[in-house]
Amino acid sequence: MGKPNDLVQGTLDLLILKTISLEPMHGWAIAKRIQQVSDDVLRVQQGSLYPALHRLEQQAWITATWGETETGRQAKVYSLTKAGRSQLEKELANWDRLSHAINLIARMA
Repeated sequence: MGKPNDLVQGTLDLLILKTISLEPMHGWAIAKRIQQVSDDVLRVQQGSLYPALHRLEQQAWITATWGETETGRQAKVYSLTKAGRSQLEKELANWDRLSHAINLIARMA
């Protein structure tokens, strides 16, 4: 059985896009928000988070600007672009379809 903090493959982009769709955030805050909202079940490690943020930025789904954190440190703050909002809708629709199919199989008698 997998560890509870293992992310379902392919869901990290969805989680990041959804998290920053609510408000711009720096990387550490994104990881903490995902952990907090998932009741400490999902934990995004830095080794996964920052490459994903870079990839999403390369695809122009997010944009990054330098800003100040709550502690006064400088950090990249990530925001969703118009293309990112469109991609988020696609990711959500795909997740709904996939999770529905998995539920059908998991609940069959």
